[in-house]
Amino acid sequence: MKKFSELKFKRINMENLSNKFNQLIDEFKNASSFEEQNNALKKINRFSDELETNLTIGEVKYTLDTKDKTNQKNKQMLDEITPLISSLFNRFNKELINAKFRKELEKEWGEYLFVMVQNSLDCFDEKIVPELQELNRLDSEYTMLIASAQIDFHGEVCNLSQLSKHAQSKDREERREASLLSAKFFEDNNEKIGEIYDKMVKVRTQMAHKLGYENFVELGYKSLGRTDYDKNMVKGYRDQIYRDLVPFTNKLFKEQAKRLGINNPQFYDYNLMFLSGNAHPNGDKDFMVEQAQKMYHELSKETDEFFKFMREYELLDLETRPGKAGGGYMTYLPKYKAPFIFSNFNGTSGDVDVLTHEFGHAFQGYMSRNIKCPSYRSPTYEACEIHSMSMEFITYPWMSLFFGGNEEKYRYAHLASAITFIPYGVAVDEFQHWVYENPEVTHKDRCAKWREIEMKYLPHKKYDEAPVLNEGGYWMRQSHIFGSPFYYIDYTLAQVVAFQFFIENEKNHDKTWKKYVKLCKLGGKYPFTQLLEKAHLNNPFVDGTVKKIVKPLNRYLSGIDISKY
Repeated sequence: MKKFSELKFKRINMENLSNKFNQLIDEFKNASSFEEQNNALKKINRFSDELETNLTIGEVKYTLDTKDKTNQKNKQMLDEITPLISSLFNRFNKELINAKFRKELEKEWGEYLFVMVQNSLDCFDEKIVPELQELNRLDSEYTMLIASAQIDFHGEVCNLSQLSKHAQSKDREERREASLLSAKFFEDNNEKIGEIYDKMVKVRTQMAHKLGYENFVELGYKSLGRTDYDKNMVKGYRDQIYRDLVPFTNKLFKEQAKRLGINNPQFYDYNLMFLSGNAHPNGDKDFMVEQAQKMYHELSKETDEFFKFMREYELLDLETRPGKAGGGYMTYLPKYKAPFIFSNFNGTSGDVDVLTHEFGHAFQGYMSRNIKCPSYRSPTYEACEIHSMSMEFITYPWMSLFFGGNEEKYRYAHLASAITFIPYGVAVDEFQHWVYENPEVTHKDRCAKWREIEMKYLPHKKYDEAPVLNEGGYWMRQSHIFGSPFYYIDYTLAQVVAFQFFIENEKNHDKTWKKYVKLCKLGGKYPFTQLLEKAHLNNPFVDGTVKKIVKPLNRYLSGIDISKY
């Protein structure tokens, strides 16, 4: 393949695309034998890979530079045509479900493919194309608004990602000032963000009603491919977190405040784990990439080969810069069997997390690259996050490469943060269920409800100096709430599973690595709970699973001497 910088997005003529795809669908539909129908399906899969690769290139180029006029035009076009493309795939899915030789196709490709296709049909119809287009437009509007942040901090112009570095300073005043400036951005844009989200909620609710659902909750679950669990099971899991984990996280937050010697800690104080400062990488982006190369060389033959591939073809874009979209992600170019990693390095330990977390996603994509069926290459989101979060723990033995002398400090902070994140992730989920069950409420009502839920799961949070957050505006900074409703709980489900990898890795690294590679190679051939069974991992929905992990996690943290920090 070419280097990513040499790949070009090809603008799409929808008439030509539709004609070609419809010809392929007709070929599949009119096949007179299983062999003919199976070959037609293979052609459609190749067509799908080509199309998805081109669409992904366009999306990635836009996030790399949201200010570029060509990228903006391409993104606008993508927002308009992706629902139309979904409509074409919907037509094919109907033909696949009703295929003349379905039994033979099920034997060839597996029954789960047809379960996924039926699920997809249940959450799409051509009549919701206008709503999907409007959601794309609104999501792009939110992304551009967040990316537009240009905040003056002592002569340095920062976006929100760059500002977060100062929000972790061991100097409390610097921490406070950076955090309040970030809050001020959301206060200044409070009305606009509330308006964007209100429109999104109403559009999604309208979609759900058009498709015959009571509200967006069930449609949201189906849109995420959840075929093996429902909202009641998720509520039971949230109850486990509140009962079995929140008391532990409250204890960790109290210990943190005591370490910092702060009697009335504010929200910005919890960005700092130690009075001596958080662990920071000992070098810039180039230094970190070199250390990552060494780490993955030593970890395994597979990871060594893969990281070299990523570097050679410029499949890593790691540094933050003006106009670049916020956040981080991994995406996949099926035509080239190549993942792509996007992030915004800011000089904090989070940069190392990117090199392990997003690499875990990418490594799974690479391990599943030869799976013929596109639908099986990647599992649903909660299973995807197992690969990423577990890689963070599996690479613990190599943290000295990045932190040289402060690796214990990093490991303590990283594990404690992973544990204390879960109640926040659960709060986001509970909030979204309430939002879509009550779509007509005001922005002010939503903020008040967020604050109520936040105080349930995160009672330590105080925003005395930030009215917009004290009144419940913290959720506005969580992009998943806007662009990927109901996704966020997946991080917490995966974290509970990843903790199992962490606990096992402490006992037997080689055995754990083999288990991890096996899970990666399974891709998305099974739904979430079945993947757990195949990999011999405990199911978070089963009562008692959360309670099991608390004791070994507490034991590990207690075994690190943090008095020297």
